Amino acid sequence: MAGDENKPKLPLKLRLKAWWEGYDSDEMAARLHGGLSGGGAADTAPSKGKKKASNSAAPETESEVPIDPWDQETIDIAQYIWGDGFCGPGGPEYIVTLSKLLALSPEMSMIEIGCGLGGRSRTLVDRFGVWITGYEESDGLVKAGKEMSKMAGVTKKANITKFQLDGFEGFDRKFDRALAKESLFTVQDKKMIIEKTEESLKAGGLVLVTDYVVDNESVLSSDNYKAWKVSERSTPYCITPDDYSEMFKEARMQVRVSEDISAEYVSMINKAWAGAEKVAAKLAKEEGGPRLIQILMREAEFWTRRKKMLESGDLKLWRMVANKKTDGPSMMSDW
Repeated sequence: MAGDENKPKLPLKLRLKAWWEGYDSDEMAARLHGGLSGGGAADTAPSKGKKKASNSAAPETESEVPIDPWDQETIDIAQYIWGDGFCGPGGPEYIVTLSKLLALSPEMSMIEIGCGLGGRSRTLVDRFGVWITGYEESDGLVKAGKEMSKMAGVTKKANITKFQLDGFEGFDRKFDRALAKESLFTVQDKKMIIEKTEESLKAGGLVLVTDYVVDNESVLSSDNYKAWKVSERSTPYCITPDDYSEMFKEARMQVRVSEDISAEYVSMINKAWAGAEKVAAKLAKEEGGPRLIQILMREAEFWTRRKKMLESGDLKLWRMVANKKTDGPSMMSDW
């Protein structure tokens, strides 16, 4: 359209900066263009928090997003940002440090619920020798993750398996440890998955969960939370840390660690996206560069929204470690 052709555009570097710092990039471009054309200084000040106007380069709307949003291009872009085998915050060093709470060893077996591309599983196999079965709902992530485990020569020790929560009847064997890293907040029936995990843990087993939570239920009805909720790939069903503790208790498990790690998480997001300009420059030289850069921008907006929720305190990243008692399922009088 002629109007779009005449619309002032920001350089890619400024568009990334605008989105990441919460500005409306179209408004910034218009005001910057006006300022360069003789507009007053006040006209160059962008406004924060305004929804980005629709245009031909806008991210896909919710109705256009496929059932499985993890196509190969999105998987590739995620790894540019987060590292090989990872599609979210927390690379090899972080996952090793985080998992020290589990005291892993080569004699142990573990399940990872929501294993993504399997980067965490392969890292733990390499570092601790543990045997891991990763469970993942996304067909795209399972396919890519299986190939990565095969290429790394750890198909058996970092086995990635497709599973579906609808009608889930439980895991098919007993494990020593369980890990769920930011994978339960989109599960509506968290009580069920926690109970199924407890059933599959051996006596004395440990489960480590990191997840997005809210301070209190009033946050769920706030405008900020509602806007964030509809922007996510899958619908979030966030609960409070106290809700989680109660669910673990009802599943006959004891919470040993329960802490807010939001600040560290935000720092990891900032560090990863600090290199986005270099990624964009590299993508621009590849075949289909404009399309790949569009996906990068979509991911930048996605993680900007999450980061802003964490920084505002409306959302928090919580770490929990719970154990199954060595004498099997306990009676309420044991508590």
